[in-house]
Order: sequence, then C-alpha cells, then structure tokens
Amino acid sequence: MSDAKIREDIVRRAASLYNRGLSFGSSGNISVRVDDGWLMTPTGSSMGDLDPARLSLLDPEGRHISGDAPTKEAFLHMAMYAKRSGASAIVHLHSTHSVAVSCLKCIDQKDVLPPLTAYYVMRVGKLPLVPYFAPGDLELAKAVGEMASDHHAVLLANHGPVVSARSLSDAVYATEELEETAKLFLALQAMETRPLTADQVADLQRRFPS
Repeated sequence: MSDAKIREDIVRRAASLYNRGLSFGSSGNISVRVDDGWLMTPTGSSMGDLDPARLSLLDPEGRHISGDAPTKEAFLHMAMYAKRSGASAIVHLHSTHSVAVSCLKCIDQKDVLPPLTAYYVMRVGKLPLVPYFAPGDLELAKAVGEMASDHHAVLLANHGPVVSARSLSDAVYATEELEETAKLFLALQAMETRPLTADQVADLQRRFPS
C-alpha cells in the first residue's frame, strides 16, 4: 500500500470511530508501521477531522521528522511495538464502556473481561489491566511493555484500551469487539451469565491462532 493510501486509510478509519462515538473530543490515537518508521495521529487532534498530509511521521527510533507533532501518547505505541515485532498498527481509545470496565473495583486484573462471545476470544483473547498512571507518565509505557510480550491488547486502568494487530483493519476490529464486549459485560452485571467454557475457548484458540 502506498504512503498516500495508508494515510487515507488512517483518516477514514479514525473518522469512522469518531462518528460512531468510540472517540470524542481530541481523545484516542492511531499509529501504523511504515517502511521508514511510523505514521501517527497528531497531538490535540480530533479523530473525526484529520488531514492525511498532517499526520505525524516518526523515524525508526521514534523521532518526529515531519507532519504535526505526534500524539502525546506516542510512548504507549512505541512500548508496544518494541515487544510485538509482528504488529503493524495500534489503536488506543478512551471508549466509554471499556473505560467504565477499567474503573470497576472487583474485576480480574489478569483477564478483565470474561469470554462472552467467540469473536471476543478470536480478536482480543485475554485482556490484562495495566495499573493507573497519570497521563504522560513514562512508567505507564514501562508497564505496558511488560505486558505486551504476552498480550496484543491491554486495558489501562481509568483510561482505556490499547490494541495492536497485524493490520490497521484488524486493530480497529479488535478494538470495536472489545468495546462491544465491555458493553455486554456491563449490561449483564446484575444477571447470572454463561460465558464460554475453558474447552470452548481452547478450541477457538486452536482454530483461530492469533
């Protein structure tokens, strides 16, 4: 895919997330691995109104070389890329239901959401909770990096999900699946639920390896 098409794809998918209420204000960011580094959404920008020509380009060492200044959360992306060599894209949102789950007191911090649907297992799998750090705290990048070796998706406490994948489309689909599963989880809080069994989860993992 050419540089121009990658930029257009980022803008199109970011606008779709924004228009469906999965991003709001200037929250959320996207990055894509390219031949000469990374393209990222700029700091302070709305995902609903991006300019392809003004996307931030970072070199392989993470230095800003062209476009607007990158998202202030670029360090999160770099921490995950450092541990996931097969990742080509990362989506980070402050999506409402995922953030709501990240604020709950009694969730399993090693695996936040139960396997409610097959597609959640296939696209997200286990989702650990990263402890809370203030925005911009570099300790957050360290904590994400420690989990990224074993998990392509993490949930930041009182903050939101960070999801990596082999392509931007896969990263977006997984983030959407995570948000919808969080919504289901919250809707079912007062009810007895029947998540997939361990055997059913293992079967899905064999059929659809990540």
